[in-house]
Amino acid sequence: MEKQLEELKQTFSEELLLLHSPDDIEPMRVKYLGRKGALTSILRLMGSLDPKDRPRMGSLSNALKVYMEEALADKLEGLRRGSVFKGIDVTLPGRAPSKGCVHIINQVVSELEEIFLSLGFNIASGPEVEDDYHNFEALNIPEHHPARDMQDTFYFSNDVLLRTHTSPVQIRVMEKSGLPVRIIAPGKVYRCDSDVSHTPMFHQIEGLWVEKGITFRHLKGVLYEFIHTLFGHDIPLRLRPSFFPFTEPSAEVDMGCIICKGKGCRVCKNSGWLEILGCGMVDPEVYTYVDIDPGSVTGFAFGLGVERVAMLKYGIDDIRMFFDNDLRFLRQFS
Repeated sequence: MEKQLEELKQTFSEELLLLHSPDDIEPMRVKYLGRKGALTSILRLMGSLDPKDRPRMGSLSNALKVYMEEALADKLEGLRRGSVFKGIDVTLPGRAPSKGCVHIINQVVSELEEIFLSLGFNIASGPEVEDDYHNFEALNIPEHHPARDMQDTFYFSNDVLLRTHTSPVQIRVMEKSGLPVRIIAPGKVYRCDSDVSHTPMFHQIEGLWVEKGITFRHLKGVLYEFIHTLFGHDIPLRLRPSFFPFTEPSAEVDMGCIICKGKGCRVCKNSGWLEILGCGMVDPEVYTYVDIDPGSVTGFAFGLGVERVAMLKYGIDDIRMFFDNDLRFLRQFS
């Protein structure tokens, strides 16, 4: 019986090599493993064996059955895989893989950084998970201050939160680096807000210049040069009084609408002007939180939204397009 099993395995292996179609697998399985198959016929002889030989022959038979089943499965997979490539002309030119590109927001951040670097600013960074002190209190926004309601903050606990602006970086730099300070702080910020012009996560660039003798004239010169470099020197600009808890006096910078050229349209709400950033002279109270004598230095700070700049620069009317991952949109900026 052992010899019969060996001969059956040899015959099975030779015949398996001759199969060329997935449709041939099932007939061969029936031929060898079916109820009337070759292996089944041999197994029926087990009853005529000496009881001492039956365990060994049973083990050999089971091993042969497993071998045949696995060999048939492997052959079927190979034949199916091969059939996929039938009819393919390998001489045809292939499809070139599409090239990726830097995301439009990162492109704009890099462009803004280059402008401020050319104006003598350095780049600073800080944690996105902040404490209440650096995000609010040290920026002259104490508990129960109405300005906190404008932030729509994501809190982890009473003292730990996702930063609502990159201004905390200014406090951390003044705490550690001393004076003078001339930095920008680009990064992600978070607020509970979502519509065509707001997202829960967006990007800001905060700027700070503090040393002896800094005036509002320096602030105006830096920001005007920045905006004109970005949008062109023919863009009209204006400063409009505003309020921020950590600057005094404070202002908004408006630029002439790039859509209607100042004539009035839906984008600028028929005013002819578009708000682009907020700024002001650092409130003397802020210096007391970083152990700097308010009487010895002056400085200014400003902040702008990267997405807003990108929307104005490229005429995009829905901020959510930056984060929808629509390749048709993103490839425009490759």
